[in-house]
Amino acid sequence: MLVLRVVLCLPKQGLKYRRNVAGKMAVFNGEEVILEETDWYLLDLFRLWWRYGISFIRLQMWVEEIMEKFMRIYKYQAHGYAFSSVEELLDSLGGSGFINMTRRPLSDSLLELGVSQRFIDEVIAPVMRINYGQNVSIPAFVGAVSLAGAQNNLWAVEGGNKLVCSGLLKMASANLLEAQSFFCNTGEGLQYQLSFTTATGTASELYDIVVLATPLQASVGSGVQFQGFTPPFDELPGSYHSTVATIVHGYLNTSFFGFPDPRLFPFASVLTTDTPDLFFNSVASVCPVNISAGFRRKQPQEAGVYKVFSPQLLEKTQLKTLFRSYYSVQVTEWQAYPRYSSSQRLPPVELHPNLYYLNGIEWAGSAMEMSSVAAKNIALLAYHRWNRQTDMVDQRDLVHRIKTEL
Repeated sequence: MLVLRVVLCLPKQGLKYRRNVAGKMAVFNGEEVILEETDWYLLDLFRLWWRYGISFIRLQMWVEEIMEKFMRIYKYQAHGYAFSSVEELLDSLGGSGFINMTRRPLSDSLLELGVSQRFIDEVIAPVMRINYGQNVSIPAFVGAVSLAGAQNNLWAVEGGNKLVCSGLLKMASANLLEAQSFFCNTGEGLQYQLSFTTATGTASELYDIVVLATPLQASVGSGVQFQGFTPPFDELPGSYHSTVATIVHGYLNTSFFGFPDPRLFPFASVLTTDTPDLFFNSVASVCPVNISAGFRRKQPQEAGVYKVFSPQLLEKTQLKTLFRSYYSVQVTEWQAYPRYSSSQRLPPVELHPNLYYLNGIEWAGSAMEMSSVAAKNIALLAYHRWNRQTDMVDQRDLVHRIKTEL
């Protein structure tokens, strides 16, 4: 996904791009490598054309058209316009086409576009599996966000991407309260009373405006509870998808991928097709958050650090299948992103007057940039609602309106 807002934050925080470390990618179907990247770009293009025809060109044009329309949001927000729902935001960018894309499976949209089933199975499905841990039945707009984030021009922050969040918190001069649970009550008038439990005890504060930036679905367990609301509300429908990230320091078993001699295994990352017998979504060589001038990626015959994405915790036998031997294993299981369905409606942005919900944007597409766009939208929306500036909310035909303002 284009990360314009995140990019603009880096110089202000004194952060730098991490030096890129080249690495080839492959797609594995459980029996053999069916698609592989080489050192020659033209050869890669020829192989794509030979195997899939012009499907990859159709896909590229489709994604570029969607991203070009999505880029309008930055101009809209620069002029101060806000939207009261995710649907209104998407409609302002791409009309009913964007709305329909949240209600239609990705596979159906691509087939209608003329993309071959083989290309969907061998290229699109592996990308969905590594990005969202799900298949091509996810909504088309979610798939477009995922495919936009699968481009070659990705980058990371030196020292770790987490520095973006901590840097923004420092820039905002915010008062951070590290609490385990929150109770949100309707206070006097239109204020909200937040009660929270910290390491030092329980406290409460009154606020005019509250923004919730955590999923409210039951499967996540956000720790936020609501009291005194009419009509009452607590959890939102839907659930989040569980993903397991396993970090292994060891020797990759390249024979499993059809390469008995590890010295001949040229890939830094391996994606997988949607095959029932495959117990993992991807495996990739991991680089440090700080790249020194003389750093080189570990070769397969050497002990390296690998990240494995899987839908379930890996059993010991499965680890021994993927690795000849290993020194250490670290496992993180978390509710990473929504469990997508084309029948799932988008959550609201306004839960109650002056009570806003940021994470509804994740159901249209889960990415750092999507969340930053949602945050900017809520900041503008809250400002306009507070000052009763209705002419800045949910306005139509903004493309032409902004041209006339100029």
